[in-house]
Amino acid sequence: MILNVKNISIHYKKAAAVRDVSFKVEKGSIVTIIGANGAGKTTILKAILGLKDVTSGEILFREQKIHGLATHSIVKMGISLVPEGRKLFPEMSVLENILMGAYLQNDREKTKRELNRIYEYFPVLKKRQQQRAGSLSGGEQQMLAIGRALMSKPLLLLLDEPSTGLAPLIIQHLGEIIHVINKNGVSILIVEQNAKIALKLAHMGYVLETGSIVLKGKTDMLMKNEAVKKAYLGS
Repeated sequence: MILNVKNISIHYKKAAAVRDVSFKVEKGSIVTIIGANGAGKTTILKAILGLKDVTSGEILFREQKIHGLATHSIVKMGISLVPEGRKLFPEMSVLENILMGAYLQNDREKTKRELNRIYEYFPVLKKRQQQRAGSLSGGEQQMLAIGRALMSKPLLLLLDEPSTGLAPLIIQHLGEIIHVINKNGVSILIVEQNAKIALKLAHMGYVLETGSIVLKGKTDMLMKNEAVKKAYLGS
């Protein structure tokens, strides 16, 4: 077990955004949380990374409690986030953006090895390494955001709405790369509004509605569930 989220609740002032949510990410797996906009998906990711306090419950990473720790400490332990909307530095070069992900790394040789690995995943980033990040296409920017997150060599990669604003062919290509990253030893947690994409990518899925988990199971079973098909798969 690489991540174990146990009965967490999260509030914004007095309003409950997440209520008694529990889920697990097994080592080496891809897990997805699907749900509509505003269901609480991003809030959960923020809590895992220490960007939002939990009101109750606990978050365990490799059996160690991480809720309450500073974000840089959590990143150093092996968790990295690709935020919704990518959040790049548009005036900086592609290379400079990637290297921002290695800010905790003091070993130049390790940094060079990780950079080369990212260029293997995303050859287009090597071709455009001196280009301004803001001038890239949407798909290239998402590749850059993932590459930056991988520079810290995470054990667990968090992806927040990775398909947003991308064409179907680009989404398919990114999905293939995500599978390769996973096969290379990185566990992945994806939160997505696009249930079709997320359920095809992941091994295990959770359905989040208004801050609570209402369904869970293996993704092939969820795709056959009538409630999921009606609410999220358009059938």
